[in-house]
Amino acid sequence: MAAAAIFLALLPQFINDFQASKFVLVGIWLIAITGLNIVTGYSGQISLGHGAFMGIGAYTTAILASKYDVPEVWTIPVAGAVAGLIGFLFGFPALRLSGVYLALATFGLAVAFISLTQSSRFEGLTGGGGGLFFGVPGTPYYLTWGIAGGLFVFAWLLLRGRLGRHFRAVRDAPLAAVASGVNLAIVKATAFGIAALFGGVAGALYAISLGFVNPLTFPVTLSILLLTGAALGGFGSLTGMVFGALFIQFAPSAAEDHLSKQAPALMYGLILLAVLFLMPGGAAGLLRTVLSLLKRTFARVYSRGEVATSTRRGT
Repeated sequence: MAAAAIFLALLPQFINDFQASKFVLVGIWLIAITGLNIVTGYSGQISLGHGAFMGIGAYTTAILASKYDVPEVWTIPVAGAVAGLIGFLFGFPALRLSGVYLALATFGLAVAFISLTQSSRFEGLTGGGGGLFFGVPGTPYYLTWGIAGGLFVFAWLLLRGRLGRHFRAVRDAPLAAVASGVNLAIVKATAFGIAALFGGVAGALYAISLGFVNPLTFPVTLSILLLTGAALGGFGSLTGMVFGALFIQFAPSAAEDHLSKQAPALMYGLILLAVLFLMPGGAAGLLRTVLSLLKRTFARVYSRGEVATSTRRGT
């Protein structure tokens, strides 16, 4: 982690502003899919509406900055808190659902969010289909990666503690968890709330980097894209989310440049199938497997060397 921090701190010295803006988006995706990993990978609740929580955070920032002149930086914690509260409250009715039914419910949340922001009834608040403009596009590189690093460490500490054990217990054996005294409703709702908080912060940073928001900024496909990135990185692994964030940012543009504009959608489906069949643990699982094989190989080589040395000494 120290090496990664040094690398990110020095990286802007060797790239131009356009490339720096790309890495700003990588940091934003990392925050978003880390939150998605908490609710899906660690607590076992499938979410296809994470893009809606990003949108809630983005619109919170846009409304506070454009209508109340709140400094953009100070809108970020408010955006995270608003999205987190909505996610926590959404977690309670979602308790009655699981599997594909929960996925459809969260997908409905993503669809409803777009409809609400486009509705003429809330046009005075959200700007309707035209959205809200509150600044100029920027490249908040150090702000984004500073927050991403802080939230990553927060997630790491959280998941290694008591609440993280509760998440995994609810995911792996909910009946045993309840029998052990775990409050299923609170734990599941808390997982949704924390994931939504991460999504809200990511959405706020995304809005700041663009300088505006509108309903088309957070389409339904964004939630599918985030889920694809988290699956590629490996559910249940925080370090794997770095691979997922890099994939979300660079894979679509590479596919469009070398194939066609329709290539990214096809590529997401093919990659999901490949991950499910070839790499169930995602990139993090593949990396662990490779490191384990290397460790066993070196152990065998070292053991043979020790045996050969002992034989020569005996002779």
